[in-house]
Amino acid sequence: MAIWYRVTDLDTARSFYCGRLGFTEAFVDEDDRWARLVRGEVEVAVSEGMFDDGGEEAILTLDVADVKAEAERLRGEGVRVGTVLEIPGTIRLLDVFDPDGNRLQLSQDL
Repeated sequence: MAIWYRVTDLDTARSFYCGRLGFTEAFVDEDDRWARLVRGEVEVAVSEGMFDDGGEEAILTLDVADVKAEAERLRGEGVRVGTVLEIPGTIRLLDVFDPDGNRLQLSQDL
């Protein structure tokens, strides 16, 4: 199952997900302006265009080894990220926003 994000610029989104978050392109449709990106078992699709379907927001969650280190790396690359939230002894979470403001989360089991 893939999570779909709507974006205003497909090329910018592809660069963000592949360059900043380690996804690889599995498929790109230049005519219909969408791409399928994968990272391990996780799949996200990005589609260019402005849509208002009134649906619920999908949130992609990626497991990482060190949320704090990823937060610093992404901030250093100019990516908008939230504050690291931690439930002691359980989990760390970080909100990350793509160039269109779509929210995803990085997660680290403690």
